[in-house]
Amino acid sequence: MPNIAVVNMEGKNVGTIDLSDSVFGIEPNAAVMHQVVVSYLAAQRQGTQSALTRAEVSGGGKKPWRQKGTGRARQGSTRAPQWTHGGVVFAPKPRAYKLAVNKKVRRLAMKSAFSSKALENEIIVVDTIATDEYKTKKIVAMLNAIGAQGKALIVLPEADSKVTKSAGNIPGVKTAHVSTLNVYDILNAGKLVIAKDAVSKIEEVYA
Repeated sequence: MPNIAVVNMEGKNVGTIDLSDSVFGIEPNAAVMHQVVVSYLAAQRQGTQSALTRAEVSGGGKKPWRQKGTGRARQGSTRAPQWTHGGVVFAPKPRAYKLAVNKKVRRLAMKSAFSSKALENEIIVVDTIATDEYKTKKIVAMLNAIGAQGKALIVLPEADSKVTKSAGNIPGVKTAHVSTLNVYDILNAGKLVIAKDAVSKIEEVYA
């Protein structure tokens, strides 16, 4: 069972916490994590790209010139793809890029992501992450004190607009609460900064 230190927002050690083996101590499955990340990134695509085929471009009903005897190549329509203002060959159309991933695979990927961060010592547990006012400076000071400069994912037990907005314009820093966590954000973060109350909620959901 992984055992890591718990610090406060000033970076001082205030105790330790045992992390669940079933969530933070499994053998990470790289193939499953890759599958879920590809699915997540595909779902971010809007799929609204659209162009007209030669059948959809207006005009072009008349043959530009007669078939034979002009010395020019035969042409049937001024809306053929080789013409300016013609249609597009294999024109893209609106579509969904979503890739289905079953629930067991998603759960295994989440546990693999948490475990890989635990193996690499990239999890920092903070006893409480809170701020009384909308101050970016306070979140920056906390990240510097706990050694989470650069890319970091701050995980809260529940939505907190003051923390979220205070961290919102720090380059490389994202915030999430337990119900909005995803594998891509976990793996993309250099450090996983988790509030102590969020750890128990994560274990409750995924154990």
